[in-house]
Amino acid sequence: MPAERQLPSSEARELIELTATMCDRELAPRVTEYEAASRFPREEFAVLGKAGLLSLPYPESFGGGEQPYEVYLQVLEEISYRWAAVAVGVSVHALSCYPLATFGTPEQQEEHLPRLLSGDLLGAYCLSEAHAGSDPAAMRVTATATDDGYLLNGTKAWVTHGGAADFYTVFARTSSDTRGGISCFLVDAGTPNIRFHPPEKKMGLTASPTTQISFDDVAVPASRLIGKVGQGLSIALSALDSGRLGIAATAVGLGQRALDDAVAYAKEREAFGKAIIDHQGLGFLLADMAAAVESARATTLAAARRRDAGLQYGRAASVAKLVATDAAMKVTEDAVQVLGGAGYTKDFPVERYMREAKVMQIFEGTNQIQRLVISRHLARG
Repeated sequence: MPAERQLPSSEARELIELTATMCDRELAPRVTEYEAASRFPREEFAVLGKAGLLSLPYPESFGGGEQPYEVYLQVLEEISYRWAAVAVGVSVHALSCYPLATFGTPEQQEEHLPRLLSGDLLGAYCLSEAHAGSDPAAMRVTATATDDGYLLNGTKAWVTHGGAADFYTVFARTSSDTRGGISCFLVDAGTPNIRFHPPEKKMGLTASPTTQISFDDVAVPASRLIGKVGQGLSIALSALDSGRLGIAATAVGLGQRALDDAVAYAKEREAFGKAIIDHQGLGFLLADMAAAVESARATTLAAARRRDAGLQYGRAASVAKLVATDAAMKVTEDAVQVLGGAGYTKDFPVERYMREAKVMQIFEGTNQIQRLVISRHLARG
């Protein structure tokens, strides 16, 4: 099980325990089957939504849980411990709600947030394009002003929940200005002229659909513009700071699960007359894995506490995402090594953990981009 928690309140502890119990009941029995069949667990998201787990960091007044990020991230870790794809989905949903919750007008928030946070709907975040992943300022999807709103045209790529979400937070170019020419829109899935491409054939997280989405003269009312015209890039980057914390927590949960599975196997498997965990070579490897997971968790929660305290946390979020996802990759790879030949087969889930960990070094900004962000913070002093 995940490590013992240091939580700010008894209410938070009860929430974590409820999450663990629910995930053991609802997620753990299904993960192997759904991942093997690339089946999206929409019904499981509905269960989590009814329990309030899709809206934890948002205000109670709009149907959220109003939990500090320190608590929310530990909920994500518990979910990821059972099913990483679902934890990624919960993080993406929170990310897709962030622009409206943070930059929307009171009227927009009152109209839209309750239904987005109710748990009945699932969101997606449309920022990347095939040629503009790490460089969102290079996006080409356009939003052309009309008499009563905007027309969206172009194609977004790497959209988690593409074709399965109920609403999309879409970033599009409203002028040729390199940085100030991007705006943010809230678009319902049923809006005419949206076309969803077939899901990508991915190495891991196969139960979570990732698609391209094409917009062909998609009409969006002016009331669906979030923030000001031209504010989209700053909204997107601000949202990603929070999203990176979500992915860091997801990576911690996955790493903890790989560690626990490796330890359990090493206690049972014998070689040369004793359990392999009692051989120093294996014992030290497991110790390094434990140190990596604990360090990643501490780094992630330290960044969350900065966010909760209202301090600047962009650099800390990049550090957390970098440290936690690199740790998850190493720990899952080492878990396969601990299991030896068994770890290389699909009879044990550690090979899946390793495949799932890889993408965490890539999305929400590759780890090379995280290093660039951190170095720029250092250069600014």
